[in-house]
Amino acid sequence: MAPSLLILTDFFQAADRALDYATNLAAPLGARLVLLHVRRDSLLDPELFTGALSNLNQEATDLALSRVASGLAVPVVVEIGHGRVAVAVADAVSRHHPLLVVLGRADYSETPDELVHTTSLDILRTSPYPLLVVPAAVATTAPPRRVLLALDGEAFTLGQYAGMARHLLNALGAELTVLHVAAHPGPEDQAAEVLESVRRTGLAIDLPTPVRYRRSAAAAPAEGILAAAQPEAYDLVVVLARPRSFWGELFHHSATAQVLKHSAIPVLVLPTEA
Repeated sequence: MAPSLLILTDFFQAADRALDYATNLAAPLGARLVLLHVRRDSLLDPELFTGALSNLNQEATDLALSRVASGLAVPVVVEIGHGRVAVAVADAVSRHHPLLVVLGRADYSETPDELVHTTSLDILRTSPYPLLVVPAAVATTAPPRRVLLALDGEAFTLGQYAGMARHLLNALGAELTVLHVAAHPGPEDQAAEVLESVRRTGLAIDLPTPVRYRRSAAAAPAEGILAAAQPEAYDLVVVLARPRSFWGELFHHSATAQVLKHSAIPVLVLPTEA
């Protein structure tokens, strides 16, 4: 069976943009789409009273999904889940084992961080899995080529997700730049150490160009990543989510969370084993 991309849709602009992005990404990956709509009918859903949820009834939802699926240029499977999105996604992941979970991100530029409730954070905390978040205002939905991988200099391993990450970079013919974010300048030979950590994962195998190295000195890691991840320079930024990131509410204040909320380009989150 062909690999798949699990894409969430709620028929809002951000989801439509993410669906366009996932459709264009599916072709080079040789993947089909699993189109998941979650009827968020739990009275405890925090977005129930914000107007951020679709209020379509079952018949209208079925019709909307059918129209969306029929207009796609790649094979697609349609599913409807219920309740919390994170739980519905975890269930779909357990059955389809997709390469990635893909979802859109609405514009939070006018909303204070402490008031932002994002589905992506809930998904990552409930069932850590490779997650691609596409901003609604992204300039293009073409497959990414210029990829920025943000690292903190600590050792890491991608475990079961290493093969997927290699397949993605190779299929895209990615030009990979490693961004080392640190609070203070380090020794001159640190570049070799950071690049070696990437080499050990296999991410640099068979790429069309040598991996580039870039350093950013920033007191807050998210600031360094966001400053570098600009649309004129890169198409995709990859960040790591370490196991400790998922403990309690701290994840909402992590560098990964800040990049997810504010990045101008799509963000791929890769859970690590260390």
